Amino acid sequence: MINPDDAQTFAREWVKAWNDHDLPAILAHYDDGVVFHSPRIRMVTNQDVDALSGKAALGDYWGKALSQARDLYFEVDQVLTGSDALTIVYTNHRQQTVAETFVFGDGGRVIMSIAAYA
Repeated sequence: MINPDDAQTFAREWVKAWNDHDLPAILAHYDDGVVFHSPRIRMVTNQDVDALSGKAALGDYWGKALSQARDLYFEVDQVLTGSDALTIVYTNHRQQTVAETFVFGDGGRVIMSIAAYA
């Protein structure tokens, strides 16, 4: 079970990295073999893709996404904890509600993340 205090710390650090537009700090939370699922991948990449594998691919994608959304800002609404995962519910700069679930590996890094949009 993920400790609720650790989940809150992760959420604060993760959102701060995004709000600072600090790609290396964002990527520091992820395992090299991470798998990321999001419906926004198609919009950003203009490819028929719903998931990315590997930290390098994620860095390329998020680098492009950050350059397209200079006003990006996240506000945490809730942090939910599970056995080996946590979900951050937040409002983004487009006033969308987003839930992003993070599954952690043995090394304490995110091995899978799934974003869902309202």
